[in-house]
Amino acid sequence: MRRLLAASAAFLATAGVTAAAVHGAAAASGCRVTYTVTNEWQGGFGASVDVTNLGDPVSNWVVTWTFASGQAVTQAWNATVTQSGLSVRAADAGYNGSIATGGTVSFGFNGSFASSNPVPADFAVNGVACGGVVTPSPSTSTSPPSSPTGRQMERLDRGLISVRSGNGNLVSWRLLGTEALDTAFNLYRAGTRIATVTDSTNYLDAGGAADASYTVRAVAGGVEQAASPASLRFTGGGYLDVPIQSPGSIYSANDASVGDLDGDGQYEIVLKWDPNDSKDNSQSGVTSNVYVDAYRLTGQRLWRINLGRNIRAGAHYTQFQVFDYDGDGKAEVAMKTADATVDGTGRVIGNASAGYRNSSGYVLSGPEYLTMFNGQTGAAMSTVDYDPPRGTVSSWGDSYGNRVDRFLAGTAYLDGQHPSLIMARGYYTRSVIAAWDFRGGALTKRWVFDSNASGNSAYAGQGDHQLAVADVDGDGKDEIVYGAMAVDDNGTRLWNTGNGHGDALHVGDLDPSRPGLEEFKVDEDGSKPSSWMADARTGQVLWTTPPNGDNGRGVSDDIWAGSPGAESWSAAADGLRDPHGTVVATRKPGSTNFVVWWDGDTTRELLDGTHIDKYGTSGDTRLLTASGVHANNGTKSTPSLSADLLGDWREEVIWPTTDNTALRIYSTPTPTTTRLYTLMHDSQYRTAIAWQNTAYNQPPHPSYFIGTGMSTPRKPAIYVASASLTLRASGSGGPAVAPVAGGTVPG
Repeated sequence: MRRLLAASAAFLATAGVTAAAVHGAAAASGCRVTYTVTNEWQGGFGASVDVTNLGDPVSNWVVTWTFASGQAVTQAWNATVTQSGLSVRAADAGYNGSIATGGTVSFGFNGSFASSNPVPADFAVNGVACGGVVTPSPSTSTSPPSSPTGRQMERLDRGLISVRSGNGNLVSWRLLGTEALDTAFNLYRAGTRIATVTDSTNYLDAGGAADASYTVRAVAGGVEQAASPASLRFTGGGYLDVPIQSPGSIYSANDASVGDLDGDGQYEIVLKWDPNDSKDNSQSGVTSNVYVDAYRLTGQRLWRINLGRNIRAGAHYTQFQVFDYDGDGKAEVAMKTADATVDGTGRVIGNASAGYRNSSGYVLSGPEYLTMFNGQTGAAMSTVDYDPPRGTVSSWGDSYGNRVDRFLAGTAYLDGQHPSLIMARGYYTRSVIAAWDFRGGALTKRWVFDSNASGNSAYAGQGDHQLAVADVDGDGKDEIVYGAMAVDDNGTRLWNTGNGHGDALHVGDLDPSRPGLEEFKVDEDGSKPSSWMADARTGQVLWTTPPNGDNGRGVSDDIWAGSPGAESWSAAADGLRDPHGTVVATRKPGSTNFVVWWDGDTTRELLDGTHIDKYGTSGDTRLLTASGVHANNGTKSTPSLSADLLGDWREEVIWPTTDNTALRIYSTPTPTTTRLYTLMHDSQYRTAIAWQNTAYNQPPHPSYFIGTGMSTPRKPAIYVASASLTLRASGSGGPAVAPVAGGTVPG
């Protein structure tokens, strides 16, 4: 690493837009740091730091300083900030490590203080003191500033992987949403550069040894940046096994999600275990407990949560969300809990001995909770009463406990910048959606939409067995597409087609020839259109197919290059239809389930059961038959997860092994010349990965069209939240959390 030339520098501190006096002489050369206190509020402040290089170019940087009065960094962006005592270390976030001569990089943070907030002293860049001290005169406000711009997203590493491809290795990596689309990359094998890649983010190392190790370096402004972590080798050739630990012989690994639980830039997996006596809501019977685990890709288990006897097992009961809700650079995990739930540290939520199952096995009494868990430890951080509450069971459509316990969950950027948690109940009749924020260690309610509220009665019975999240009206804030209706970012009604409940919906840029997004949906009501497409901004129905009973399956995406835009098909409607509803091919695909970007082109492939196929008008072509694995959720036959987890923009698929001892991750062995940002830095796609496990799992869609003839995508308007040293509360405002010996509660 080349260091900045040693020199002193002037430190400028400002409050708002007013510059403070400089209490030190300006330097002639080397480095300059501008430390700006942007705002102050009760007990907290925001700051931005600009680092200007006046010396030789550098490929990475570290800024250090010492606080003078006990201040602490609580949240950071565009840098990885750690703190030990009063000493603070801010390192580049990877994508911004390069500073050319005369160049400037910026990062920011929010912090806390007790009685005073003097400017820190002893600044240094890459170990070289820059010097200078000033005293700011910040303005005051009542809340933290929104210093970063764009949407808060995860700070990811390159996700560099090596997948066996013929007699060589397909090596691929992420293009981050904070980088230029034309960023070049130097690829190294065992420290020797073997390629410079400019047309994609993958390289076929023909003849490369199966156990070869790779690193990749971005090249920005002609300067090669820091090396990525070493490649993750898919030791099964085309797959990687992540060892998992079953709670018992009656359990199967079920739905999964991902998040960076420890802030290291690599995803961890959150997995739900399903017992063999789990039930659909329409079925009576006592079920065994549900467990939720977290695993590193090495197979190290971070924690296990036991939801306890008062949470029933089944596809409609436990919807879990994994996301960084508080912006500390580490993902949290949220789900519905009850008395006798045991968190990942062995502490019981509520009453450990309470049991509310009735003679039919339903849980129709007793308190219901919503808990936000620490993603790294599994500790319950905030537990509140679940909203919407069950109330009178029969008010949801039946009296025996079926429709009252139909739950959905999601994550949405309701303010356009920060993620909020969405928890919902009901869709056959009454439908209630609650939005929550998690800030400062506590869950707080943002709003509630209730079809029983005045003026909302037409919105009853419009929900699906899933939901979707997207900025459908283009105002920069997300809406909730709840089946045949949509709810605005502020919790008010947006539109309602009145076409009623169904089993599948898809929201994306399905018709790139028209502005905005579209929704394709199938219907259960035999008197309504069997399928339809609508403008996602207004709910205007663009085309329909005739009624034909309960249409239980439907998909929409660009799976065939022979027709522009997405193709739509369903179980109860004929043919493959273009974005205008016209049948463009009489033969429908062999499956109506998931879709996945797998091969080298931009059309999407068919994912069903444990195989992947390529659609053709005369027949499907098998691309992958996964071995030694099982699909989930009965006839739904879905994977644990399908997402852009690693490598370039194409998607991986996770299935459990047949003996439930590992999660087997498959990744494509096929090169591509298409270059796209990692899909996980597209916020619509990223929130879709969060809600994918909800009830009837459905595939994700990004905010823009990917397919034949696609336009160059815009750079994501995001900033990354970096992990910092932050002390967080262990609970807030809910039931008592008590330790339990051995970390278990009887079922």
